[in-house]
Order: sequence, then structure tokens, then C-alpha cells
Amino acid sequence: MLMALSGAAGGLLAVALASPVFSTPVPQEGDVEGKRDPSRIGHSAHGPAFDEGPRQKPWRMEGIGRSHFPITTSVPEVQEWFDQGNTLLHSFWFLEAERAFRWCLKLDPECAMAYWGLARSTGRGWTFTERAEEFLKEAVRRKEKVTERERMYIEAWQKAYVPALSGALEVLQRSEEESEGRFEVLAEEIEKIALAHPDDVEAKALHVLYSLYRSSRLGNDGVLRQVLAAAPDHPGAHHYRIHNWDGPDGAQALDSCERYGRVAWKVGHANHMPGHIYSGIGMWHEGAIWMDSATRAERAYMKERMILPFQDWNYAHNRNYLSYIQEQLGMADAALEGARQLIAAPLDPDYNDPDGGRDSVREEGMEALLRGLVKFERWDEILAEGTIPWRDHPRDDVWRAYARALAHLGRGELADAIDRMIELSDLGKGAKGSAKRFHARMLEEVGALIAVARGEELEGIERLTRAAEKQREGFHRENDPPTYPRFLYDVLGELYLERGSPGLAAAAFEKALETVKNDGFALSGMVRSRAAIGEREEAARYFGRLLFVWSSADQGLRWMEAARATGIPAEPSDESPAAQRNYGTEVLADRGPERWESYDAPELDALDSRGERVTLEEYRGRNVVLVFFLGEECPHCVDHLAALGKRSGEFAGVDADLLAISRDTPEENAVSLRMGELPFRLLSDVGFANARRFHSYDDFEEMELHSTILIDRRGRVRWARTGGDPFMDVDFLLEELRDLGPEPVPGESAAVEATASTER
Repeated sequence: MLMALSGAAGGLLAVALASPVFSTPVPQEGDVEGKRDPSRIGHSAHGPAFDEGPRQKPWRMEGIGRSHFPITTSVPEVQEWFDQGNTLLHSFWFLEAERAFRWCLKLDPECAMAYWGLARSTGRGWTFTERAEEFLKEAVRRKEKVTERERMYIEAWQKAYVPALSGALEVLQRSEEESEGRFEVLAEEIEKIALAHPDDVEAKALHVLYSLYRSSRLGNDGVLRQVLAAAPDHPGAHHYRIHNWDGPDGAQALDSCERYGRVAWKVGHANHMPGHIYSGIGMWHEGAIWMDSATRAERAYMKERMILPFQDWNYAHNRNYLSYIQEQLGMADAALEGARQLIAAPLDPDYNDPDGGRDSVREEGMEALLRGLVKFERWDEILAEGTIPWRDHPRDDVWRAYARALAHLGRGELADAIDRMIELSDLGKGAKGSAKRFHARMLEEVGALIAVARGEELEGIERLTRAAEKQREGFHRENDPPTYPRFLYDVLGELYLERGSPGLAAAAFEKALETVKNDGFALSGMVRSRAAIGEREEAARYFGRLLFVWSSADQGLRWMEAARATGIPAEPSDESPAAQRNYGTEVLADRGPERWESYDAPELDALDSRGERVTLEEYRGRNVVLVFFLGEECPHCVDHLAALGKRSGEFAGVDADLLAISRDTPEENAVSLRMGELPFRLLSDVGFANARRFHSYDDFEEMELHSTILIDRRGRVRWARTGGDPFMDVDFLLEELRDLGPEPVPGESAAVEATASTER
């Protein structure tokens, strides 16, 4: 669903000041007689709304598709960057769209539409923020300087999001209830633009975007076909067609899946969405190829641009979805390994809130890990301490009780299962997030299976049937990918088979296949059910489909072995709406790396207070906490370094050295009274060459930034925070360093790297 794909992309871009074409900074609270408030050093002179997000200038991106949105600007080059930002918005690549629009303002500070683009990038429609509102206000202030068409776009967003803004525009009055329908307002206003400007393909594409799930799919498709008739490779039109048909009718958009993924092949989301469609219609091999390509595109981007997983809003979602598709292909080990990769990725206190749901890389990984372990009945692993890194949190408590109840049942330990069900029931009141959403279903499933195990078969099967039907009815709303570990009609079918009712089992598996196309677990069940009934031809047909879907499956899966045990002869066959490649044999190494790895730290080349050269090679084999600060005149920096200095012994205890670097010369650092007693080296970065390499420099405002960067013993960046105030959570830094563990055994590092770089 569109709403579910929003994720939690990075914040806002800094505004450019030092360029001679940029407007005068807006005075901020605390400024005195034109001098900056010391507490604002290192912050944007335009206020907090501009302090977050990417701080380096954009580059001309290939492999993202093309779109053209004519705007008013005094600098011709701005049109190129605006088009890049607009194209990226069509693929929901919000962070990079922000970067392009900010550069537009660097070149033309009075560009109203660049502010409009920033409002869209940071608001994304469904999570419109105070910062996005500030950008929109700037666009509104300049709307009289643009064409009537551009003004209509600005006013459309104004009516939808900030109708209280004053100005010449007549405010659209809406009730509190109607104000929740922001997309409806946008769809109405953009429709007016399309009618007034019939050749504006952007208006038509955006009209469909904000009409999705609220209007006729056939009508939406007709409008998008008009866009594609004028611009056959328009990335937004193909993207929105895929969303329009996502679900059981996804075959209607197969042509756009192929085109979109080829046109915008370097965009993770442009590979993700075809994977959505293919998996929704049971083309699991093709879905895996596209979703794997999505994760690789994201990893290539992160490595190239020094981005960490928690800063890339769609990466964790891609990897979670790939794990689900791999599960459906019978590739349990690959699915679980992908989940563990997410869990092992760097954490961040702002992006890994236990209540953050799928906006957290860890939560996506936990969801995939639990789903895979339960689906493949890894009962011993679920019960083993340490297999699942549970936290002391209400959501984890609920899922843990559920998983352990199933594991005890799977091992025939009824009393323990009952204890865990009681625990699960008691935890319901404090459940949060997905645990709260699925708590009732967990109780139904576990309670039903316990009833059957106790001999109360009729009651148990009735309860499980009710839960299975309710899950089936809402499945396509949950399938992004599904959080709930298994499809209950598969569980019901297996129960019927165990109790010698193959006809009822076949009916249950058929329900499963109607909802989850080409589900391998249900196909196996149909082979066994039909064979038991004596319908050998039908059994062979289902077996052929299973052999195709699970052609790359792990060896020894009980569902495949049980199907083979029927003795039914079959050859692999595919009954999908289109031909598929084989995921197991497709080479994807050219799309990007197979797994995420921390990136190599840039070169550090600085002088200490004694004029001696300092590089990271000097610290090879030890962890480094590298702090970019803004000199002793910055009060925040002084407090930050003092806080680190007080705990220097603890950093030494985790094999970590502290380095602090600023614009100050070696001579200034040598005589600094405020910094002289610090128990670590002060480095000089005159000219900001190091700050630029470490992305601790703002290209838009041409100033250095606060940064705290963790570099491991191999010289790789494991975590970083740049911009805004200095990072003061010393406990977090120490915990991250502890998680890195002791120095590796000689040769171990190379072995790990060799394993990590292996391509399928």
C-alpha cells in the first residue's frame, strides 16, 4: 500500500548561504547586532528546519528515469536539478530529491518551486511535518513570481496542508473531519491543473498518485496511459500503475513492471515495486530477482555515498520483503540470513525506537527472523537462548510467548505450551504495534492447536477455521510483506491431513492458493491431498508447480519430501501469467553487493597540536571515535568534548581512541586553555579537506558541521551522526563499541570479508 511504503526517510537539507547569489540569512532568536548566537554555531542560519538531511551537493544521476516539469527560474541550470528532484519524487526517493531541490536554491534563492519541491520531499503527503510546512510557506511567499500553472501547484498543497496561511488566496474552509482528507484535496486541485493545462503530463500523473485507492482503478489506468502515450518511459506513470493494480490483479501492470525496472534500474524502489507485483500474483522467482535487485541497488548507493542502513528508508523494507519471497521459494536459510543481517546492522537512538515499527531496521529484521523460524518450524531454534535477540519490550514479550507456545506444541510439550498461552493472554493488555494488531489472532491459533492436542478437535478446528478466514479476508491489506508468520489455511490443511481427512485438507489448501498464489506449502498439501483421494493427475499437476516454485529450495524440507513420498511422477511446470527467469541461476552481482557492509572510512590526513601528521593507519587494529567540532568558541563543542574526556577510561576499555578535529591551527590547539587538558589529541583541518571527505561539511551553506563517527579496527565506519547539535549520548557510543567485540584473531577478518563478498 502507498501508505505503508512511506517509511522514515531522512530529514531536511541545509540552505545555502555563502554563495553570492544566496539571500541574506534570516535572523534567529539569540542573534545580537548581526552576530550569530554562539549556541547556533554549526546550525543553519535559516533556522532548525534546515538543519537536517544530506549536506553535500547533488550529482547528475543516471538510471533514475526522466521527467520534465517546467518552472520559473532566473538560472537556467536550476531546471535540470529541479527535473532530477521531480524524477526522484516519482520513485519516492525523498532524500535525494531533497538534495536536488536544495541545490536549486543554492543557485536561485528565490525559486518558489524549489521550496514546493522541498515541501513534497520532506512532507511526502502522509507525514506532513512542521519542517515541510516551513518550506511550503516559503513557496507561498513567492507564488506571485511564477506562472499561473506553477501557482496552482503551490496553492493545491496550501489548500491541502496549510489552509490557514494568510495571503491573497481565499482560504478553503473545511470541517475538522474533512481536513483529514488531504489526498482528496490534492486530487481535486491537481485535476483542475490537468483540465486547465491538458498537455501537463505531470498533473495527470500526480492526480492518479493522490487518487489511488479512492477512485476507479480503470479510470486511473486510463489517465496514466495518456501520460505514457506522451512519455512512454515516464517513471511516475509506471510506478503509479503498479500501485494501482498491486494485489491479486497485478498482472494488469506487468508491462509497467518491466518498463519501470529497466528505466529506473538504479533506484531501489523501482526494483522493489515490480517485486511487489510479481509476488502478489505468485511469480516468486521473478519477484525474488527484482526484490534482490532492489536490495543490491540500495547497498550500492549506501556504499558509494556513505549512507548507513537506518538512513535509507527503503532498504530494510526491501530486505524483509526479499526474505518473505525467499521463504515462498523454500529458501529458508537465505531468508533467515537476510533477517540476521538486518538485526546486525548499526542501530541509532533516533531510528531504532522499539515503538518505531517498520521504520526501524531492527524491527524489519526481527519480523523476518520470526516469520522464517515459525514458517519452517524451527522449533528447537526458537526455544534456544540467543537465537532470537529479544528485547525487554511489550512487543517482543508478546511475540516471544506466541513463538514459544508454537514451538512447545511442535515438540509435543503440551503443558509448556499451555503455560506460554496463559502468558500470551496476560500480555495482551500491554501489547504494542504489530503485537497488539495480531494478538487476538495469536490467541486463536495457539488456543485452537492446544484444543486439538487435548483431544478437543471439533472446537480447535472451528476456532482455527474462523481465524484462517479472517486472515484471508484481510490478507492483501497485510501483505507488505505479511507480518504474521504463517497462513492459517495451510496450518488447517495440515491438521486435516494428520487426521485422515484429505478432502477437507484439499479444500483448505485451495483456499490458501486462492489467496497466496503458488504458495509452496499449499502446493505440497495439494499433492498429498489429491494423491490420498486418488486424483493422481491433479496431484501431478500440483507437484509440477511445486517443483518449479521450489526449484532452488533448501534440501530436506519436510513439505517437499512428503510430496515426493506420494510417488506421484511430475516435471517442473509453471502456470503463471508470464514467463519467469530462475532466481537460483540468475546472476545479479552487477546490480550491487549481496550483503550490506560498513564502508571504508575516508582518508584522514591532519596535524596534531605538535604539528605531527595523523592518519587512520596509525590506529589500525583499534576503534576510533572521530569528532568534528567547530572550535573552542562553540559552547556545544566544549561541552561535548568535556563529556567524552571524562569517560576516556571507558573508551580505552573498549579499545577505542578519541580524536577531535576542527578548523583551528596546530598552534591554536597547542595554546588552547579550554581544550588543553583534554585526554585526547586535537587535530587541525585548515581548509576543511577532512571535513569534506567525511561529509562533515555543508556544501549549501559552505560551513563545517558537528559530527561523531565510529570507525572500527579495520578502518570501516560503523556509525555516524552529522549536523545539528553534537551527539551527547556517550552511553550509546560505548554500547556500540562493546558490540564490536574484541580484536579479531589474525586471519579472521579476511575470512569474514571473503565470506561476505561471495556472490550467489
